[in-house]
Amino acid sequence: MSGDQEGTGSRSPGGDERLQKGRLGCAHLQMEMTKRACTHANSKVDCRNYDGSVPVSLHSGGKRAAQMEGDDLYRLRDRKFLLEDKKRLCALALGAALLGILLMILHTEMCPYVYKPGTNVALIINCSISLSTGCLLIFIIAFHYKDIRLFIIDQNQVDWRIAMTSHRVFVITLELLACAIHPVGTYWEVGLHGNSSSSPPLCDSNHHNTALADLELLLSVLMFLRLYLVHRAVLLHSKVLLSASYRSIGSLNNINFTFRFVLKVLMNKYPARTLLVFILFFWLTASWMLTLCESRQTAGSTDHMETALWLIAITFLTVGYGDVAPNTRCGKSVCLFTGVMGVACTAMLVAVVTKKLALNKGEKHVHFFMLDIQISKGIRHAAANVLRECWLLHRANLTKGTRGEHRRHQRCLLEAIRVFRHLRLKQRKLRDYVSEMVDLPKMQMIMCDLSANWNNSYRELEQRILSMEQKLEELSRCFQETSKLLSQVLRHRNQEIR
Repeated sequence: MSGDQEGTGSRSPGGDERLQKGRLGCAHLQMEMTKRACTHANSKVDCRNYDGSVPVSLHSGGKRAAQMEGDDLYRLRDRKFLLEDKKRLCALALGAALLGILLMILHTEMCPYVYKPGTNVALIINCSISLSTGCLLIFIIAFHYKDIRLFIIDQNQVDWRIAMTSHRVFVITLELLACAIHPVGTYWEVGLHGNSSSSPPLCDSNHHNTALADLELLLSVLMFLRLYLVHRAVLLHSKVLLSASYRSIGSLNNINFTFRFVLKVLMNKYPARTLLVFILFFWLTASWMLTLCESRQTAGSTDHMETALWLIAITFLTVGYGDVAPNTRCGKSVCLFTGVMGVACTAMLVAVVTKKLALNKGEKHVHFFMLDIQISKGIRHAAANVLRECWLLHRANLTKGTRGEHRRHQRCLLEAIRVFRHLRLKQRKLRDYVSEMVDLPKMQMIMCDLSANWNNSYRELEQRILSMEQKLEELSRCFQETSKLLSQVLRHRNQEIR
């Protein structure tokens, strides 16, 4: 018992040391985890461990702390959150832009019928347009802020001013200017006429506010520049950009996921649907713009929506009957732009229709196979006709028929030979065209089969060579043994002879 107690007493100091080391290791691990959490939170206060006894300083002089092992994971998480924020802000900006355009259209359509001198309806709608424009500008600034943060994370930079290149500043300024455009003629009208009940509405084109109406018309038309946000929304919400497999394979092949790439993907997957949506939207927008341009200046035939839609359609399709024509410079500009877009869209439409009407690979194989069978039958019939005409001509020579009958058989023979040659030429052209249609995967498959056969034959040849070498070794061993036996027999025979 005393020995056991002495043994226990001798082991207890070592156990206490191990317990103390384990506690120190846990405290050190907790301190490291607290440091990483504080580094990721980007806070400037002091962080403590779980016991509250060890203060840890995060920043020194406002500089970023040293990169740790989990920084890459934090960067990936921040990048994912920033992409989600960019998608959300882009959707909000597009919604604000469309709301402003709808309010502008409502303001323009209500102007000749609802607005009366002294009413504040136009002022209320214009205030709503200005409010939506302010929200749109805020969303755009927030979007570019998130974009700059994303650039900093991707490039692993420290200073945000590195991302502010001249091109980026120019793009941001241009976007803000394009989105800030909205009709402000109502404010000027209120400032000029005050609250007088005798002030005419702005939509009346008289000698007092003609310049102001022209300015409001121009600003209303330029509000459609906000529709550039559509391509950004399509890019950020497309399945191509959201798919991790697309991005990984694209990065391996040095492909930039821009709107052009997304548009190409959409045109390859849904060509007819994409073109139809774009054409209908363009027709409606251009028709309304043409109606607005023509109604403010003259009371012609194109100041109605259905007439303007007819003019835009025939201009877009490059028909141009000449029964309707624009009268103002604004209307002529809209028709000119419509004609240019019509040429491009018509070319794409023709390409899409051609692709839809073209035969696929299986249909081509079936079609050309049946053509080859029909031509082969025609060749056999033509060959039979040549033999028949030769026999008839030979019989006419033997019976010594008339010269007219002899010439008739010669003409029939030449015609049969011509048909036979024509069908042979047609068959050769068809087979040449079919041979040109052999695609690369089929040739690759054939080459793979050939290489596999060559490898198999090479392995068989190696096995045969090895078996022959083994047999040769066995033969050489047998020869050596027989030579030994012969030498022993001869030696024993010589001894007997002696």
